Amino acid sequence: MSESWESTLREETGAWAERHLLRTLIPAQQAGQTVLIREGRRLLNFSSNNYLGLATHPELGMAVAESVSQGIGGVASRLIIGHNEETEALEREIARFKGTEAALLFPNGYMANLGLLSALLKPSDAVFSDQYNHASIVDGIRLSGAQSYRYRHLNLDHLEVLLKRADAKGAKRKLIVTDSVFSMDGDVVPLSDLVQLKRKYNAALVLDEAHAAGVWGPGGAGMAHHLGVAEDVDLHMGTFSKAFGVYGAYVAGKKEWIQYLLNRCRPLIYTTALPPVLVAAIRASLRLVEAGDNLRRDLHERSAWFRQKLQEAGLSIGGSTTQIVPWIVGESELAIKLSQALAEEGVLAVAIRPPTVPEGQSRLRFSLMATHTKADVERAVAAVLRVAEQGAVR
Repeated sequence: MSESWESTLREETGAWAERHLLRTLIPAQQAGQTVLIREGRRLLNFSSNNYLGLATHPELGMAVAESVSQGIGGVASRLIIGHNEETEALEREIARFKGTEAALLFPNGYMANLGLLSALLKPSDAVFSDQYNHASIVDGIRLSGAQSYRYRHLNLDHLEVLLKRADAKGAKRKLIVTDSVFSMDGDVVPLSDLVQLKRKYNAALVLDEAHAAGVWGPGGAGMAHHLGVAEDVDLHMGTFSKAFGVYGAYVAGKKEWIQYLLNRCRPLIYTTALPPVLVAAIRASLRLVEAGDNLRRDLHERSAWFRQKLQEAGLSIGGSTTQIVPWIVGESELAIKLSQALAEEGVLAVAIRPPTVPEGQSRLRFSLMATHTKADVERAVAAVLRVAEQGAVR
């Protein structure tokens, strides 16, 4: 006799709760601002990906208001009904922003990665992925059916071993895919060395710039531009839901690559187009990002000071060198207790637990915004040090 769905679901969720891994949804107000309201508390917001603080910028609201007459929602796939001139203009602007020949809009970063990897890769191909890459990359590889090789985090020696192994097994084509800034660790891929491997083994390179676009590089173009290797990247993926403060994603590269995706990428072909109001907001945000050198400067300065103070206190922040700063504490139960203690101090830093991070590496993830004042950051650091001292956590 088969088991009932209800009993097995209760059993599994109960097991998650016992291991302090059960997740719940909590309403929050003003979530894009430096101070939000959650469960009746006003909390300094150190958990948002709104890195440049643009989510509440008045110019985005104005762009939306001015475009309402074009329609609130999407009406069909772009390949069915076509697209409006704003969408075509935005894709040209993205290509210029990234220094590529062409670009495509996607509803979000998850669908972009899922779509481009499943479209490009075939079972005869080999794909090489950093073990800490985003779940959308993992799922896109699974869907493709390609020969999958996961290399140890940022370990290019291990990557080279796997590239040689794939050659020995007769892989038809090879593709390397990686985040540029890793979302839970705040560390950065050694792109210059990675590019050398790409050339040596005649592989393609797909770079996920979700947490770098807008924050790094000239005009916020991304980490590949910051490190001077953008031309060696075959496809650049990025999102508008983080530093840009809006929603949506893009893939940019040579015309042949983009044309191929337009014809083979199922999440693009079978998805309703982004609504005109959202396209207008993205265009406005892109202009703000390109002119946002002062915002980037403030963000980098605040982040560097924050990292320094946690390190001086002996707290483990891994290899973070960016606006994402983990406080790695180990066990899930401890991470939850520390997050709750910080909330009592008026600071929101959410506990990140498996499977988002490996077992034994639960953490509090701090993400800074350019709109955090020096006083905000000082207050957060003081709260962290008090909580660490009370919990005797290093």
